Amino acid sequence: MLQLNYIRENRDTVIERLAVKNFKDIGLVDELIQLDEQRRKLQNESDAIAAEANASAKQIGDLMRQGKREEAEAIKSKSSGYKEQVKQLTENLAGIESALHNALVQLPNLPYHAVPAGLTPEDNEVVLENGHIPTLAEDALPHWELLTKYNIVDLELGVKVTGAGFPVYKGKGARLQRALINFFLDQAGAAGYEEVQVPIMVNEASAFATGQLPDKEGQMYHVTQDELFLIPTAEVPVTNLYRDVILKEEQFPIMHCAYTPCFRREAGSYGAHVRGLNRLHQFDKVETVQLVHPDKSYAVLEEMSSYVQGLLQKLGLPYRVLRLCGGDMSFTAAMTYDMEVYSAAQKRWLEVSSVSNFETFQANRLKVRFKNEEGKMQFAHTLNGSALALPRIVASILENYQTDKGIRVPEVLVPYTGFEWID
Repeated sequence: MLQLNYIRENRDTVIERLAVKNFKDIGLVDELIQLDEQRRKLQNESDAIAAEANASAKQIGDLMRQGKREEAEAIKSKSSGYKEQVKQLTENLAGIESALHNALVQLPNLPYHAVPAGLTPEDNEVVLENGHIPTLAEDALPHWELLTKYNIVDLELGVKVTGAGFPVYKGKGARLQRALINFFLDQAGAAGYEEVQVPIMVNEASAFATGQLPDKEGQMYHVTQDELFLIPTAEVPVTNLYRDVILKEEQFPIMHCAYTPCFRREAGSYGAHVRGLNRLHQFDKVETVQLVHPDKSYAVLEEMSSYVQGLLQKLGLPYRVLRLCGGDMSFTAAMTYDMEVYSAAQKRWLEVSSVSNFETFQANRLKVRFKNEEGKMQFAHTLNGSALALPRIVASILENYQTDKGIRVPEVLVPYTGFEWID
């Protein structure tokens, strides 16, 4: 959530940056400023009347002690309306503050100055490409056919048990899945991330704090009876570990990793691009989260991007890094890098990771602060990155590593799988 004082003091900059993100309701900025002016005016009126009431009460007490009852009663009669005035102003103030909050949460985060303008994924900036795109045989199969050929993932069985988008991993498919999870967690631990196990359901306050509400309520599975939400990413519970916490500057950087299943409704998704493991309602993911000093967050963003790239390099998968344009960024992000792996059988790039800096946007909602060197309270910066989401990694491994003999397991995973081939 943006800070109101920043909006008030930097109106033109806010409007300019929101335009980069293609935010349409620009008039909301001036509405917020006007509501804030009303709020401050009412607050000043309320404070002034409350001060008068306190002063009158003190004066009445002094006069009564001096035996000047008539003078005290006269002042009491004159000030009798103060209580009702304060009550009315307080009610009006509550209404203004509610309207102010409801308007403020509709504003997305402002994009960082390095974010390119653009409307669609086609406008994203390719930062780099790495790795060799394999040349496959003419009869190479897309992963959804490989799943059936080697009996490692059963999509139809998942439909029977739950519905579309809930696959059942079997045999070597299940072991490959577990191997990737353990590999990613071990790599994160070696990089300094402390592993945590977190709930896979969160309450409304947690979903709001990281920006899933009110922006993405239609994309989350909602347990209505208990007002809980199945997590779309471990970022939500991990970041919320620090909600309403005052940190010490020397604690930075705070680094966590977590493995969780993730749940996304992906409403309206259909077509060839969602076949097989390309887009699921339930999937496994290892997430990395950092809370850092604001002065260092963009250096950390680059480090997190490099870390994810290192994982892809170790898996031997060709990839590219995109700097997302304003129109393709999430509601909460100030800047995002997407990592895409080339799927040789599908002949297209598949997003496997997003690494984002949220600056103070989440921290403001979380109320996670620290005392700076001057002793003043300041919001931390939060970042997160998928490291990595498994379905498309599995799809890319199956497609890119397929041979006449079977599917060769990437060398770094063999100690985890216990086998070199899926055949």
